[in-house]
Amino acid sequence: MTDINAAASCEVSRRRNIALVGAAVHRHRLFSKSGMSERAFTFAFSTLVYPQIWEDPVVDAEALALEPDHHVVTIASGGCNILSYLTVAPVKITAVDLNTAHVALNRLKLACTQYLPDHKAFYQFFGDANTRENIRLYDDLIKHRLDPEVQAYWNGREVSGRRRIERFARGFYRYGLLGRFIATGHGLAKLLGGNPRAMLKARTLAEQRQIYDRELKPLFAKPMVRRILDQRSALFGLGIPPAQYDALSGGRPMHEVVEERLEKLACDTPLSENYFAWQAFNRGYASGGEGPVPPYLEARHFETLRANARRVEIRHQSYTDYLASLPAASADRYVLLDAQDWMADADLTELWQEITRTSRPGARVIFRTAGIETILPGRVPHAILSQWDYQSETSTTLGAKDRSAIYGGFHLYIKAA
Repeated sequence: MTDINAAASCEVSRRRNIALVGAAVHRHRLFSKSGMSERAFTFAFSTLVYPQIWEDPVVDAEALALEPDHHVVTIASGGCNILSYLTVAPVKITAVDLNTAHVALNRLKLACTQYLPDHKAFYQFFGDANTRENIRLYDDLIKHRLDPEVQAYWNGREVSGRRRIERFARGFYRYGLLGRFIATGHGLAKLLGGNPRAMLKARTLAEQRQIYDRELKPLFAKPMVRRILDQRSALFGLGIPPAQYDALSGGRPMHEVVEERLEKLACDTPLSENYFAWQAFNRGYASGGEGPVPPYLEARHFETLRANARRVEIRHQSYTDYLASLPAASADRYVLLDAQDWMADADLTELWQEITRTSRPGARVIFRTAGIETILPGRVPHAILSQWDYQSETSTTLGAKDRSAIYGGFHLYIKAA
């Protein structure tokens, strides 16, 4: 595909992406303050947001209780959790996403599971993600296996003139809204006298606490940091739209919430077990696999991953629209990430109508919320929600295990018998 055709294809995809995201996010008039904030987020979300997903797949797997041939419907995002589910059981997965960059990333990952020669090459591509050899592997083994739209995305040129695929030669996890948000945080911290990378020197939880108290905690007393974090647009880099900002803050100043969540990330789980902390403080996984990684990147799972990867379908579509295309009682597990925080009551109701219609007996739904409590009671009609049992105690227990520390609540619903 020529550069001109690739650019045209990417522009069509980008416009469709903006339209889909806008339909999900926009609630206010264009020229209102809230409306302009929503449209700024939509524009930001039209590019790659999550090079890595920030929901803990180990917690997901425990909640989902996956069994062979379950049909799992999920949001794709960065794709880490989809592939990690495949290491647990040979399930069928349909992953939808409004973002064309996420669709392209997921289809690239699936192709690499099939056509890279071994785990070493696969880890080099998505674990280290920072060598020119990855580009040779892409051009020789992967590119021609991708559909034209995905080829157009990865062959498309950035402002620098480099192809997007070259991000995998330059530290892929430093790209996307999230990667740049973390980079900005590192830069601001250093400017103000802190050093996030110092966290990586810790060998015990006690040392993690000491380094956090010395290097990071004082930053939240700085007026500049507080002012920045208390702006709604400051958290666009975390993929947090204006509607979710209020749920995350819970009426508190946002800098207090961010400090609380960062402290949990830095201090509650040993660094040797928390790849989310490595992403935050190292801007990538530990070099050469010398640290924790998502299950799909572990060598012991590679052959299982390769065998099961053909059971995944990636669709550029809204979650509700996809469910509406399914017959009744045809799905077993639903993963909503934090998408419901974005939704108006009417959208929530339509979504849960389709979940309820398409779910088999014993189906499970998991999701996360910026706030602590489940958001469904009083917003989804009782006639629908009464068909589901909320697992309050299990949800609290699993939420406490989530190593990413980003979300306030984890929630599990099981369809009543």
